[in-house]
Amino acid sequence: MSGFHVVIPARYASVRLPAKPLARIAGRPMIQWVWERARAAGAESVTVATDHAAIASACEAFGAEVCITDAAHASGTDRIAEVAARRGWDESLVVVNVQGDEPLLPPALVVQVAELLRLQPEADMATLGTPIHDLAEYLDPNVVKLVAAADGRALYFSRAPIPWHRDGAPSGLGSQQHCAGALRHLGLYGYRVGALQRLAATPPCHLEQVERLEQLRALWLGMRIQVDTALEVPPAGIDTPEDLDRVNRLLATGPPAA
Repeated sequence: MSGFHVVIPARYASVRLPAKPLARIAGRPMIQWVWERARAAGAESVTVATDHAAIASACEAFGAEVCITDAAHASGTDRIAEVAARRGWDESLVVVNVQGDEPLLPPALVVQVAELLRLQPEADMATLGTPIHDLAEYLDPNVVKLVAAADGRALYFSRAPIPWHRDGAPSGLGSQQHCAGALRHLGLYGYRVGALQRLAATPPCHLEQVERLEQLRALWLGMRIQVDTALEVPPAGIDTPEDLDRVNRLLATGPPAA
């Protein structure tokens, strides 16, 4: 599919892994791996949006297009909205947010998110989920869950275990025995530029502040987020030094397949 853009927000500061986009993976900075995966999706353009000169310099060295964005941005969404405004992108254009800490992201998922917006012209945003089969994952507040309507429209996102199997937990939260039908949310988004700009212009709402989930602002505004089941389950991203070691071991035998 053509006709979409990718922006990779790459923030320098990280509590658990400082200067994360520059962390070395198999001899190259993490952000280069992410950029290469995004380019393999066939986007019209792939831009790294960063707040730091060191990241910009590293990206320019391997040929990436870079946009230095305001360091005061609270989220990657704000950073992407700035890129869209500076490029003068039309409100109808599709832009995909590829997280800068996903060096093993399958390019097919980037295409899938962009294609969802082409197939669903009434949708403002698109994202993906993958089935949860493990109770520990279902109960983990660090794993974001989602529920969707029959037509794929997102109904809610939560750190809580949803949908909750009432009859599966006779003795409360810890006694839950079922997670059938639960979906893990993947942090990959497609936006129409108009929806992106509206999101960035709206202050955080109560729901997103409580759950610490920015996508709830879109639902609060009445936007339609189209959801599909991911064509493949992506490997976990990188948040900690241990994650970095894990990915380095995985890539020791060569680059991942596109």
